[in-house]
Amino acid sequence: MGDKADVWQGTLALMILKTLETLGPLHGYGVARRIEQTSGGLLSLNYGTVYPALLKLEQEGSIESEWGVSDNNRKAKYYKLTRAGRKQLERETHDWKQAQAILAKFLSAEPST
Repeated sequence: MGDKADVWQGTLALMILKTLETLGPLHGYGVARRIEQTSGGLLSLNYGTVYPALLKLEQEGSIESEWGVSDNNRKAKYYKLTRAGRKQLERETHDWKQAQAILAKFLSAEPST
């Protein structure tokens, strides 16, 4: 087993939205690479899950796409955050921070004697 962790259930959409908010429009490969970079190489991304997640976010209206040309002159679909996506990012960020605070209480609890 390697040192890289799998992406937790429910976090990929949040990471995609945050990446697009931070960097602006990116193609799918760029989104995936940036998520791995941001994790310090600790996350292992299956590219077969990134593109379906992008498609789902687009169908939900959180992101939109348009065709463009990548840095190496190849045709690529670029994704960008929508207004609905910004609201979703805000909600999901709040929810994860709340979940983190709750878990922190459990993890710091002293065992009963």
